[in-house]
Amino acid sequence: MEDLIRPIYQEWASHRNTLGILMIEKKANNSAVTDTFHIVLLVVTTDMTPPIFVKHYVSGEEKAALYVVDETKLNEWLLLGSHRKIIDWIFNGKILFDRNDYIYQLRNRMKEFPEEMRQLKMGIEFAKLIRRYMDGKAFFEADQLLDAYNHVIHALHHLARLAVIEQGFYPEVTVWNQIKQMDAQIYKLYEELVSSEEPLQKRLELLFLASEFLIHSRIPSGAAHLFKVLREKEGAWSIAEIMQHPELSSYSVDLIIMLEYLVEKKVLFVEEVPTKSRHIYHRYYSLQNKEQ
Repeated sequence: MEDLIRPIYQEWASHRNTLGILMIEKKANNSAVTDTFHIVLLVVTTDMTPPIFVKHYVSGEEKAALYVVDETKLNEWLLLGSHRKIIDWIFNGKILFDRNDYIYQLRNRMKEFPEEMRQLKMGIEFAKLIRRYMDGKAFFEADQLLDAYNHVIHALHHLARLAVIEQGFYPEVTVWNQIKQMDAQIYKLYEELVSSEEPLQKRLELLFLASEFLIHSRIPSGAAHLFKVLREKEGAWSIAEIMQHPELSSYSVDLIIMLEYLVEKKVLFVEEVPTKSRHIYHRYYSLQNKEQ
């Protein structure tokens, strides 16, 4: 199959905007990494519109997929974790073409995982964790146990990813293999939720009690990036100022519930700013408690 697809990647290697080409082969014990395709070609380019281009090929019983991705979109995937397999592809793919050592340098940056990038990714995962945890708790209190279970499973995944990032690593597709080595407490929570013979309601009840502490203990790392942004100016911030800040745009709709969680835990404080109407105030957010 590799011989058959050689003309394809050679054509892309000849384009001046191509930065690098990787080949990922199907693993005998994990075909999901390549979405069951025998070979995936990942081509990274610059200045491409649209930012993603996909083609599928077949030769006899074998099939191949070509992904052409703009560098900006690739960086977005790495930041947001919205394409989970991309970490595996970049780290484990075979380099077929590497203009000016682009792939080599990308791998090194990912291994080094700079502090600024780690803080931002931890903030995004923490916001998603709070969203899933709060939604799961609401479903649990409404006695919607299966919906609660679904949200709690996702919350544990975000907690696990956050713990992996804290250790200085990118979360991989097999994040539970990573977390088993790094944080036995989180792994045990997950194991008990999915494997215990206790009734579902009892399992969820115990998990909410245990995870409350684990989530609260992650505030310093999970909120570090947000707090760094809020220290950029003196005084309180309006919700519009927070949501429009370019460094916080990646948090998306999860930012609001994260703010409310931090207010509830008394690590972020609300200031009431008068409006033109009597008895109605703007709600601003501050790192300082003016009531003290």
